[in-house]
Amino acid sequence: MPFEQELQVAKEAVRKASLLCSAAQAGLVDSEKHDKADKSPVTVADYGAQALVLSTLAAAFPNDPAVGEEDSSDLRKEENAELFSRVVEYAQKVDGSLDAESVLAAIDRGKHAGGSQGRFWTLDPIDGTKGFLRGQQYAVALALIENGEVVLGVLGCPNLPVDPANANSEKGSLLFAVKGQGAFQAPLSEIDSATKISVDQIDDPAKAVFCESVESGHTAHGRSAAITNALGTSVEPFRMDSQCKYAAVSRGQASVYLRLPTRPGYEEKIWDHAAGYIVLQEAGGRIADTFGNPLDFSLGRTLKNNKGIVATSPAVFESVVKAVVDSAE
Repeated sequence: MPFEQELQVAKEAVRKASLLCSAAQAGLVDSEKHDKADKSPVTVADYGAQALVLSTLAAAFPNDPAVGEEDSSDLRKEENAELFSRVVEYAQKVDGSLDAESVLAAIDRGKHAGGSQGRFWTLDPIDGTKGFLRGQQYAVALALIENGEVVLGVLGCPNLPVDPANANSEKGSLLFAVKGQGAFQAPLSEIDSATKISVDQIDDPAKAVFCESVESGHTAHGRSAAITNALGTSVEPFRMDSQCKYAAVSRGQASVYLRLPTRPGYEEKIWDHAAGYIVLQEAGGRIADTFGNPLDFSLGRTLKNNKGIVATSPAVFESVVKAVVDSAE
């Protein structure tokens, strides 16, 4: 099968990063001593997860560049020596072969500019930093882009219950997809025992379950409410952080994910969407921007030709996009 080795390596890389993030969340965020204004736990996990993923990819595919969210410049500053030592400590808990220099080198593999030629990986080591700090949903999101097209994606969601129908089921879900091969989910504890997933088949937008960002800075909640009212939707939307929203639609837990721009000129980052995009498409979903245009991952580090996101199950796609377009008029 195409991309078989890439998928195995990517799944293992995301599994390792998810372990680090879970340990950092438990040891740093959930600690009674943790000051809620202190953002260092998510910083430790962000850098540590990027180091683990990019070092794992480099070992298997040394010629593949990556587009990552972080670089090591701040970690190299003397005033951040304690932070850096914690990053190394957490990375070594998962991969004992890493030392300080290899952590820095791995993080700095993420400086690629992206674009329409060749292949590269794109990574968000912690998507949903505020969810992470609240002890709620966040994701490790990794995708492979080839000649401007997303061909593989892996989402590690350490706090997402494996069974969407049972909030008390085992937490820790891994969702993954390769173009043309369908979408799958496995527990993070057993990444090779996967089951196929698919979007729901609801064809009446009034019965669709919407999901959106928790943070009002990330999506226009008021406009979203106007859209659901226009569609006659009576079900309250549920809110969660990160690309876990793509996971929710991909496995039929929700029918629609809206991300409506709140700032003029804001450009979505490719690492915030690439992995969720391919998982959702391979699960049978449809995705566009808020004007109904396809997402274009070939233009560098951002989706500069797109505004916002509309991701849905197929039967309600046209009516939801129309309601979104109408709401902007």
